[in-house]
Amino acid sequence: MAAYQENFFTRGPSPLARVTFFSLVAIVIMIADHRFGALSKVRLAVSLVITPVERAIMLPGAVARNVGDYFADKQQLVSENRTLQERVLELSAAGQQIRLVQAEKGFLQGLQAAQARFGGTGVMAEIVRDARNPAARKVIIDKGSSGGIKAGQAVIDGNGVVGQVTQVGVTTAEVTLTTEKDQSVPVMVIRNGLRAVAVGSGRDGTIDVPFIPLGADIQQGDALVTSGIDGTYPAGLSVATVSQVDKNPAVQFARVTAHPVGAPDHHRFVMVLSQQELQDYPRPDAGSLERKPGKDTPGKRDPRRGK
Repeated sequence: MAAYQENFFTRGPSPLARVTFFSLVAIVIMIADHRFGALSKVRLAVSLVITPVERAIMLPGAVARNVGDYFADKQQLVSENRTLQERVLELSAAGQQIRLVQAEKGFLQGLQAAQARFGGTGVMAEIVRDARNPAARKVIIDKGSSGGIKAGQAVIDGNGVVGQVTQVGVTTAEVTLTTEKDQSVPVMVIRNGLRAVAVGSGRDGTIDVPFIPLGADIQQGDALVTSGIDGTYPAGLSVATVSQVDKNPAVQFARVTAHPVGAPDHHRFVMVLSQQELQDYPRPDAGSLERKPGKDTPGKRDPRRGK
């Protein structure tokens, strides 16, 4: 027991001495590092050890930020995608409207040219709907008696004859198309002046030209225009184009089929021609066709004479 004893009270350097010593050591180390770079290798070794630890400590925060940024970016992309889709739809609708306006502008320019051709007395009208009977080839326009429309007036589009006004209301009117069954238009072949009557077939939108002799000069591709002899349609309006000519020697007349140039199914506007431009057209003298009083009709016996 006597050989091994520990001092009960240990006494070392005072705190002030320790602070002074370590301060001097730190100052010496800083001077040595600043002047001679003595601790550069030490700092490199320490950084190699501390860097993985530092990254491991910062990893959860970086992961949390990345997850937050991912969901924020996704929400922003979804919102931007929705906005772009809405914009695309708006531009698509606007583009379609522009194409429609351009098409109608070209069509209206054609109608204005036709209006200038016939003295500028036509009335522009819009097709509002088809006739209630789906089998009838008729349309309803938005002009009636209040707009100066009368039954019998010719209706045209930018290409040619569409039909004729058959019924008139106060604000609307019914137009019978040239393709309606038994709807007739006096025409002539523009190539050689052959006169005929175009009659609506009532089927598949075609026009028949009946009572054409087999020897008549008419062929596929001939353009038919109004002859103007009926006093309803001005002369020179395009009516149809001959699409088929069947000359069968077994029958008396040729079978001629034509397709109308007017296409009311493809546009909304038509022009109703006023009959004022027809006043200068020559009309048959009805009085010369009547029997004058006091004279016998040739080829007939007067029953009062008993002869």
